[in-house]
Amino acid sequence: MGAYINIGNAGFQRARNSEYVDKSMLISVVNKTLFTERQFSCVSRCRRFGKSMAAKMLYAYYDHSCDSRALFTDLAIAADPTFEQHLNKYAAIYLDMTNFVSKYKDDGIVDKIDAALLKDVSEAYPDVVVEEGDSLMDYLLRVHIAKGELFVFIIDEWDAICRESTPGTKAMDDYVGWLRRMFKSQQGMRVFAGVYMTGILPIKKYKTESALNNFQEYSMVSPRKMATYFGFTKDEVRALAEKNDMDFDEFVKWYDGYEIGPEHSMFNPNSVMQAIDSGYCRSFWASTGAYDAVANYIQMNYEGLKDDIILMLAGGRCKVNPTKFQNDMSIIRSKDDVFTVLIHLGYLSYDWQKSECYIPNKEVGGEMVNAVEDNNWTGVVTALQASEQLLRDTLNGDEEAVAGAIDAAHDENTSILSYNNENSLACVLSIAYYYARNDYVMHRELASGKGFADIVLIPRKNVDSPAIVVELKFRQDADAAIDQIKRRQYPAKVSQYTDNLLLVGINYDRDTKQHSCHIETYAEGK
Repeated sequence: MGAYINIGNAGFQRARNSEYVDKSMLISVVNKTLFTERQFSCVSRCRRFGKSMAAKMLYAYYDHSCDSRALFTDLAIAADPTFEQHLNKYAAIYLDMTNFVSKYKDDGIVDKIDAALLKDVSEAYPDVVVEEGDSLMDYLLRVHIAKGELFVFIIDEWDAICRESTPGTKAMDDYVGWLRRMFKSQQGMRVFAGVYMTGILPIKKYKTESALNNFQEYSMVSPRKMATYFGFTKDEVRALAEKNDMDFDEFVKWYDGYEIGPEHSMFNPNSVMQAIDSGYCRSFWASTGAYDAVANYIQMNYEGLKDDIILMLAGGRCKVNPTKFQNDMSIIRSKDDVFTVLIHLGYLSYDWQKSECYIPNKEVGGEMVNAVEDNNWTGVVTALQASEQLLRDTLNGDEEAVAGAIDAAHDENTSILSYNNENSLACVLSIAYYYARNDYVMHRELASGKGFADIVLIPRKNVDSPAIVVELKFRQDADAAIDQIKRRQYPAKVSQYTDNLLLVGINYDRDTKQHSCHIETYAEGK
């Protein structure tokens, strides 16, 4: 057993000994790329989204130094037509780049990587001589010629050097050059049956072209056929919740909300497993190590970025163009770049059909609130901190307190959001009711039989509180807002709460710059 080659299947064995969600059909997707023009894959996804788990699974499957059949016979891949064809058939090399980045900080890191791999591989083939001046690629080609050996190369955290090194430095240039020599050459096509790299970032761009344009890229922005394997699906999490006697709706509230390609409801897998191990849901996101970067990015406030962050905290979405990002966390030139790097880090989700980004769930929302607080966005922070009391006053029917709280939220945020229409008022109200999301699902402009309800708060499962419908008016009165609610035909999501429903009318007078509020309990038929 070597350090990088012939390392066996112990890593995946540990995964199978733990609570395991079957993502083995990823192997089928990769198998279909072997020995084709798509044999080089770069799969990038967020921290704690199962990158290393997938890499260990693939290694255990391909490595011909071990027998991994028993690890896969009860998984979906065992029934796939490609399963027998490639099971334990290749000389597999596994490289975790973080081991080198944490150990070596000098410009010679790439030479050290090549030398360490060359030494380890040569020990696996003692009868194939290492000649003076040989690089790893030179030696792999010699082994292939002498023995007909074909290699699968798996690189975990491939972008670790890119995240640590400044563009244009020797380490960065050497690394890109090394990747090109290894994988963008005729020798690479001969030597490798396939290459699988995984990390946080897609391959760095130079001008508009990837540094390794022969790689097929799968990312949080464009996952293609790998979307299902980027996180946990709703069905997978529901099964885990039932098996461990936990509340599935809590998992939805905390960890759902990622839209990854055609998959519209994906969960953060690490957080789900942490919650199962802990026995309760809470934020495990702070331990991912990316928080400082997020706080710095949003502080840049490119092109009204601050307004857009606030809009997303209020449950809104923002347009984003991810195509200009250079896939380099140190090169941030626009608001689109900030949004795109936050998508790759997992702090935002991306709707590719609408080219929009948004905050996916409570866990990530809490970290964004922390970043806002650290950036001293006083008005927003004040409104967020007051949101618990606002919900309490609403449920208690304290109209004067609710109107005062909305006045305060307005005053604190007029420099951030133009306050000229109902949409702006709805955004401020959504921030003001931020705390309510602990117990409610918030809907903005929920369609009803006749028009839209501006804000609807639907109680989460096992929450014994009334549903709340908020109607907004300008230069009328709060009673008019209530009357308008009553004239509407309620959608199914609201009608089931007609015996436990609060109607909240909010009116804003532009002249006095004051809000008025009327709250009443809804009685169906009255």
